[in-house]
Amino acid sequence: MSVSIWVVDDDRSIRWVLEKALGQEGYAVTCFEDADEALNTLEQGGQEPEVLISDVRMPGTDGLRMLKILQRKNPDLPVIIMTAHSDLDSAVASYQGGAFEYLPKPFDVDEAVALVRRAIKHREESRGDFPEPVEEAPTEIIGEAPAMQEVFRAIGRLSHSNVTVLINGQSGTGKELVARALHRHSMRREKNFVALNMAAIPKDLIESELFGHEKGAFTGANNQRVGRFEQANGGTLFLDEIGDMPLEAQTRLLRVLQESEFYRVGGTTPIHVDVRIIAATHQDLEKLVKEGDFREDLFHRLNVIRIHIPRMAERREDIPRLANYFLQRAGSELGVEPKILHKDTEKYLSAQTWPGNVRQLENTCRWLTVMASGREVLVDDLPPELKETGAAKGTDVSGDWLKSLRNWADRALAQGERSILEQAVPGFERTMIEVALQHTGGRKRDAAALLGWGRNTLTRKIKELDMESQLGSDDD
Repeated sequence: MSVSIWVVDDDRSIRWVLEKALGQEGYAVTCFEDADEALNTLEQGGQEPEVLISDVRMPGTDGLRMLKILQRKNPDLPVIIMTAHSDLDSAVASYQGGAFEYLPKPFDVDEAVALVRRAIKHREESRGDFPEPVEEAPTEIIGEAPAMQEVFRAIGRLSHSNVTVLINGQSGTGKELVARALHRHSMRREKNFVALNMAAIPKDLIESELFGHEKGAFTGANNQRVGRFEQANGGTLFLDEIGDMPLEAQTRLLRVLQESEFYRVGGTTPIHVDVRIIAATHQDLEKLVKEGDFREDLFHRLNVIRIHIPRMAERREDIPRLANYFLQRAGSELGVEPKILHKDTEKYLSAQTWPGNVRQLENTCRWLTVMASGREVLVDDLPPELKETGAAKGTDVSGDWLKSLRNWADRALAQGERSILEQAVPGFERTMIEVALQHTGGRKRDAAALLGWGRNTLTRKIKELDMESQLGSDDD
């Protein structure tokens, strides 16, 4: 039985265009000149359509009034509101009234048909079963990728230690989440976790923030102030973006790490503290040391244990689970039904580079929670910047690498080359090994598993391809 679509518009040409376009797609289209006629048909027991498309401004009952009536009597019916008056008020009123989507005139017919398809899928969703919610991780760290498993191992190994930790990773990778997890799983978990971002504090206030100050220590110091070290006594002090700390403050921090005591700014009484330091940076501290912008002795004090947080591009297999988790959390925070990702959308998101890492993915999920029409998020629902990125990538996103390989082989043979497999196979294997090791943070055992090889096979291939000097021959 054909899917039933109703079109309500006082403009006969619009009714004709939509009836023809949707009819060619196999839908059963019924047209009405005004809202009252459509509502009367429903009242008299007429079969409810799967989707209703309505103009806003019509004689008699207008589209928004009809939408309000339908929301009360037929709340599951997706309604698409269209109008030649493409203004913010019309759009907002449509969405606030419960419209599935807003379609401004003049519209592209293909776009209108695609919108109807999405509305039908949305209607099917509302009747079907959905996957079980993603269980929220206690630490809010989600990661099944080998590179993240290495982070989890480090957190576990450090759970009974007070050793200083340095966390490296690009902006947005979740360095503070890892620091909090280290604290939560440590023997200091009953005490305070205090975080301080060096990049967010004016240079002349950093020492006061860290060590506190006495009353009258400087202009504006009207009261004694306890610093972050005292607040974190017995617990953990997280110094984010440590690479931005001025050299003068670095000197005082080094002294505290060596002696476990300090003076408040303007103070004369030493204050003893027992604090575990966890520092983090997105910068290359070794480079800063060479350039004279970071103290070498402080670097060695901080760099006792180093944890590297992988980029989003190094843990693509985590993207669908992370995205669904963020969608559920955003839905809960905003008091709306959580969105879910279509499988094609999961694949598309997993193929993106995510320069903003986890933070960018989380912000995207918040955007989708507010802006996506249906409950299931399709690729067309994604923010414009993500779709532009995908379009720019071309065949990389579609995964059509075989076409590129075919073109290379055709060109090589046309140029008279022979034994092209001797060129292609080593190059292919070398690329696959490099990418797998990138995804596992250099762990060869895990990389072998990703490639479907045994550990010994990977070792042999690395040797055959003369990659030992490039990758190192150490075991893991």
